[in-house]
Amino acid sequence: MRVSVSLPESIETGLQVTTILIVMFPHCSIDLNINNSYNMQESKRQKQIGQLLQKELSDIFQRIGFNVIEGGMISISAVRVTPDLLEARVYLSMFQIKDNHEMINRIKEQMGVIKRELGNRVGKQLRRIPEITLFLDDTLDYVFKMEELFKKINDDDAGRENK
Repeated sequence: MRVSVSLPESIETGLQVTTILIVMFPHCSIDLNINNSYNMQESKRQKQIGQLLQKELSDIFQRIGFNVIEGGMISISAVRVTPDLLEARVYLSMFQIKDNHEMINRIKEQMGVIKRELGNRVGKQLRRIPEITLFLDDTLDYVFKMEELFKKINDDDAGRENK
């Protein structure tokens, strides 16, 4: 059996889905296509700044109260920084949040407070605070969809074997 999967640009997603595929279908050939919008490797400085921003933004979210809200959880799954360190893509993972886009809009409304606090925390390490762009990281949704599909495939295969 051959399994083909096409995924968005997250490398972490590819690794998680590959692991799930290998565990669920150990005897299958797996083709994994990750659609990267950019193929450049991040520099060491970009990774350092990304990790610093992720840590500080997580603390800020916790202080403001965005990490646990309305019975759901919001976490910062990744921060990717451009080579000039002037833009940061912040990927938010939301668990049991009813309307993800409305929640992102609520966070954007507080962006002035978030950026001011971030500037106070990392101002000594960076010349300029990066422009923050929020993205929804739907890795969990993809994983759940994949698990459903694999369960359906396994159930179909089990049904064929019983006949």
